[in-house]
Amino acid sequence: MTFEQRKQKIVSKVDQLASRMVDISHQIHARPEVGNEEFFASRTLTDFLEHAGFQIDFNISNYDTGFIATYDTGKEGAVIGYLAEYDALPSLGHACGHNMIGTTSCAAGIALKSVADEVGGKVKVFGTPAEEGGVNGSAKAAFVKDGHFKDVDVALMVHPGADSYDTIPTLAVDVFEVEYFGKPAHASENPHDGINALDAMLQFYNGVNAYRQQMLDTDRVHGVILDGGQAPNIIPAYTKARFFTRARSRQHLNDLTKRIKQIAEGAALQTGATMTFSFIQNGVDDFFVHDELDRVFRQHAEQLGEKFSDGDFGFGATDTGNVSQVIPTIHPHIKIGSSTLIGHTKEFCDAAASPKADAAMVLSAKALAFTGLEIMEDPNLKERIKETHQEIVQQQTFTDWSI
Repeated sequence: MTFEQRKQKIVSKVDQLASRMVDISHQIHARPEVGNEEFFASRTLTDFLEHAGFQIDFNISNYDTGFIATYDTGKEGAVIGYLAEYDALPSLGHACGHNMIGTTSCAAGIALKSVADEVGGKVKVFGTPAEEGGVNGSAKAAFVKDGHFKDVDVALMVHPGADSYDTIPTLAVDVFEVEYFGKPAHASENPHDGINALDAMLQFYNGVNAYRQQMLDTDRVHGVILDGGQAPNIIPAYTKARFFTRARSRQHLNDLTKRIKQIAEGAALQTGATMTFSFIQNGVDDFFVHDELDRVFRQHAEQLGEKFSDGDFGFGATDTGNVSQVIPTIHPHIKIGSSTLIGHTKEFCDAAASPKADAAMVLSAKALAFTGLEIMEDPNLKERIKETHQEIVQQQTFTDWSI
């Protein structure tokens, strides 16, 4: 069977799966679950994969809703990984379209399996919880640290969006909480006996604002006070805030986060409070964009009729960046609605279960499976992609990001 014949077999398989894909996507969309609570979504996707003949491993890196689904042909060959996300946003539901991402990646894996025995290798689908972050969020970072991608040649996924475009750079992100501990006292009778934790928090907040003058234009620091005290006539003995720091590279973010911590420590020193500084989730790394691997996917998507846009789409963040730093990875976007569509909105949530989104899933599953097949069939392409990735990695400078 030729490459083109195998592609046609993939097309037939995805078309056969299309109604099931739509059903799964809409079911997950109708039952949104936030990070690390995606029990229905995880079970629905693993049932889909298990029924198709994949071996499922659960509770990956201590994530109850994480999984790795594997199909091993028993022959030497490339190992193709697909990244499945399925968590929703608090209050907004699937306003980032992860109901589509998980379904598309699973369908692509199943479609590639239908021809994999003829060429050899393995197909893996990684169920990665809590991409949107939160407490113990960004599971892909933990998967990377625990070596789950060490035998994988490439990682592939597609994200829904307002336009179709190649993988773009993303920001590195740290998420942490700052707590101040003071001493309560009556705010009128004996305020001199108290230590005001709210004053410490405000000093920290203002210190961050003062530091913005020295930040790079691409740096971001933003936070909210989660607990600012209980009553005006009591000197607050406890305050808590949650902050994000973002930067164009992990190396620079390490320095930025360290500086913000120093400002927090200075506020404690000024007020006499004590403090804690704690990361609440895995650190998210910037994306190492692999242009050649993107071109392989784009060529297949364009042959299926998709039109791609070029331009400045701004900077977001994703823990897929962590994967991109260890193996060649793509994270292109596929159009599901108007070009004015904005992620993390009700309008985007509605679009993620629309007929346009359903059609985009089917096209994306085919293009993802074609991409995996081409790498499986062409060892020279696989090695070239891996060598290029090593060159990209060598161009980066890393530092110890422990604080």
